[in-house]
Amino acid sequence: MMRDVTQQTQQPRRTMLLDTASLYFRAYFGVPESVKAPDGTPVNAVRGLLEFIDRLVRDHRPDDLVACMDADWRPQWRVDLIPSYKAHRVAARTGSGPDEEEVPDTLSSQVPVIEEVLDALGITRVGVAGYEADDVIGTFAGRATGPVDIVTGDRDLYQLVDDARGVRVLYPLKGVGTLQVTDEAWLRERYGVDGPGYADLALLRGDPSDGLPGVPGIGEKTAAKLLAEFGDLAGIMAAVDDPKAGLTPSRRKRLDESRPYVSVAPKVVKVAGDVPLPQVDTALPHTPRDPAALDALAARWGLGGSLKRLLSTLAVRGGPEGHWNEG
Repeated sequence: MMRDVTQQTQQPRRTMLLDTASLYFRAYFGVPESVKAPDGTPVNAVRGLLEFIDRLVRDHRPDDLVACMDADWRPQWRVDLIPSYKAHRVAARTGSGPDEEEVPDTLSSQVPVIEEVLDALGITRVGVAGYEADDVIGTFAGRATGPVDIVTGDRDLYQLVDDARGVRVLYPLKGVGTLQVTDEAWLRERYGVDGPGYADLALLRGDPSDGLPGVPGIGEKTAAKLLAEFGDLAGIMAAVDDPKAGLTPSRRKRLDESRPYVSVAPKVVKVAGDVPLPQVDTALPHTPRDPAALDALAARWGLGGSLKRLLSTLAVRGGPEGHWNEG
């Protein structure tokens, strides 16, 4: 009996966007360095990431998959607005391009291998000069016409959660086998805000890991309370100018004194949605793009079962035009 392909092609495509650096950092710290290539080079991050992708594809069945990359992990336009932005993570200043991020030596040497393996597999990799992976993710998510799963260990991307559009964040709690599915209900339960509200909360609270000072004296609970009362950041700042608004004198003073920070922080904290993305085929591959290159990489780096399992999953799950086979 012929299959009804018309109904199949009309189903919305599910997109999975990987915060690739976040995942290979987790793989690096989660898989022992004793996992090595034949020449003794650690490949724990490479093999761990392949295992992550295998599990994610098996469990969540995306039609489209993009490995989003940091072409610039600390964009100058963000630094110009808040000089402390990620400053503590700079290993070396280049003067003619992105500063070098502080990364363990045995991880930094694995990143080019990860990129080569993804390319040989045919998993689309996208990084755009002047932007972080978060911005690439935000732009892809904004353009998607179907549901979107964002896989990241970075809570900053909670701001993209949007139930109406089916955008959720899958946050790894243990490997990627245990994921926190972050939707609007979870955000309201945990923080009292929706997706866009999370950006305002993070801005007010600050984030030492990103070098964002926040507003002194405004922690997470206070930020959530202010947002619940005044709606958003603009509403809070309008209340500062309204003597009748229910702000304590100390909060009014701290917010007023933080105007220089509050005026520029939204552009730094909020994920860009207008990144000039390249034209790419994001369909999940079911066969390697470059089998010969992949074979050579597998032999050189001893990718073994990690790669074989992913290839098997792609062959079973992937199909023409990125649709899923039932068999």
